[in-house]
Amino acid sequence: MKANRPLIIGHRGAAGEAPENTLGSFQLALEQGAEGLELDVHLSKDGQLVVCHDATLDRTTDMTGYIHQLTVEELKKADAGSWFHEKFANERIPLLEEVFDLVPPHIMINVEIKHTYDHHLEPALVDLLRRRGRLDSVVVSSFDFKSLLGLKLLEPEAKIGLLYDVNLVRHSALASTLGVPVYSLHPNFRRIDAEDVRDAVQQGLQVYPYTINDAEMMEQAIQYGVSGIITDYPAKLKSLLDRK
Repeated sequence: MKANRPLIIGHRGAAGEAPENTLGSFQLALEQGAEGLELDVHLSKDGQLVVCHDATLDRTTDMTGYIHQLTVEELKKADAGSWFHEKFANERIPLLEEVFDLVPPHIMINVEIKHTYDHHLEPALVDLLRRRGRLDSVVVSSFDFKSLLGLKLLEPEAKIGLLYDVNLVRHSALASTLGVPVYSLHPNFRRIDAEDVRDAVQQGLQVYPYTINDAEMMEQAIQYGVSGIITDYPAKLKSLLDRK
């Protein structure tokens, strides 16, 4: 059986070669051939969707503090690139809307909800997706399935993906537990096998395992028939796929 060609999904952009979750990282991922981007969002003090993995600025900027306790004006003062390399000095934490400005609509964007902020984040996200016409090209994922259910009830057209790190008896059955249509499964790659992937795909689910950086594991995922591969190294995955 011929292996499929999975979607190249840049994890936090091209996080292996650029400061994660910055416009520079997303731009590099696109230049390297990414067909999708994965990113994380939080809510600022003034209700804006901010792209950052952590709830605080501490690890990935030269400032400290919780994102939810700072306004966008305050957040934009942080240098989000120098910690990675001096050539990325003055990279700023982007808003999700700024990512939409940068990324063409045909590129899939996987938005991971890290925290609901008393469920103020979901309506803000739905509003932005509607306003920017991104409902069709964005997949919203989370480990918080209640958050995904709430978002789907707010906007039935939204695509939701289940993030998880457990080896289930039948992975595809997880989707049925929400009682609403689920678009994709986002398992830790070490928790699935070829049979799990085949069954999920047959049930109409996309399968986007995370985070695969090793060439041997990339090869394995391709053979499994996954729908897309989330990686810190889009160029490495593209080179492997092109050779095949």
